[in-house]
Amino acid sequence: MRVYKLIEQLSSDYPVKHLCRVLEVSRSAYYSFYAGISYQTSREEELLLKEVKTIFERHLKRYGARRIWSELKDRNFEVGLNKVRRLMRVQNLKAIQPKSFVPRTTQSHPNLRRSPNLLLDLPPPDAPSQVIVGDITYLPSTLDGYDEWLYLATCMDLFSRKIVGWQVDEHMDESLVIRAMKQVIRNRQPSPGLIVHSDGGGQYGSINFRALLAQHQFRQSMPRKDDHYDNAFAESLFSRFKAELLNGDVFYGLENAKRRIFEYIEGYYNTIRKHSSLNYLSPVQFEDRYWMEFWKVNQA
Repeated sequence: MRVYKLIEQLSSDYPVKHLCRVLEVSRSAYYSFYAGISYQTSREEELLLKEVKTIFERHLKRYGARRIWSELKDRNFEVGLNKVRRLMRVQNLKAIQPKSFVPRTTQSHPNLRRSPNLLLDLPPPDAPSQVIVGDITYLPSTLDGYDEWLYLATCMDLFSRKIVGWQVDEHMDESLVIRAMKQVIRNRQPSPGLIVHSDGGGQYGSINFRALLAQHQFRQSMPRKDDHYDNAFAESLFSRFKAELLNGDVFYGLENAKRRIFEYIEGYYNTIRKHSSLNYLSPVQFEDRYWMEFWKVNQA
């Protein structure tokens, strides 16, 4: 019944036939409702309403219509995207939206030697552990009545968008990004030639960070000076991260941040959250599919 009331509300601005087509409802059923003939939502409709709301709430308002539609298809529901949008609309389900991407200014040392941008004119990676993108962001925190900043360094595999290294701390010196990179090396054991792309900040240009890359024969890449859109992959990640995990909230000290970030990255972002750029698979699913195809080809 909610969808019919919605059509009634919008009918002063749009033709009913167009509204019924977009919302995937029968015009005759709508006119029966409009004429006062009783209408009872079908059992299938009620089930879909419930499933849409269940998925929406399970993902803590992070999923919009396309991701909900993809998950419904995974569960063998035959439903169109427009109908999912309509079922969300009638239940007033609105996904969390990140703020528009605004590049932040990286404070580089004026004498820092900048590495070239190796991603320019380079085709997208076609396998894991070819390109790692690193960055640092600020996180709001409060503890014992005192507000403070925490700092999160992440390393993302550009192929699968999987977070393969991360560290959070009360400072943002070079040890933060070194620890995150060592986590990548320990977990992924990448081959020599790996491209490590980051902003031109002093942490990534430090002697110790560059020594770590040289030790493993990795290649360093940085955006062109004053062109921070070259590192938009990481900026987009942080925009989504803050919207979905914090949503206007703050962390309550370092230990609270570590626990919540672990739960989000390892328990949700990498393993569950569908990514539109990955054909609505999670990073782990995307990599699993790659390795299945890889072994099939190499065993043939």
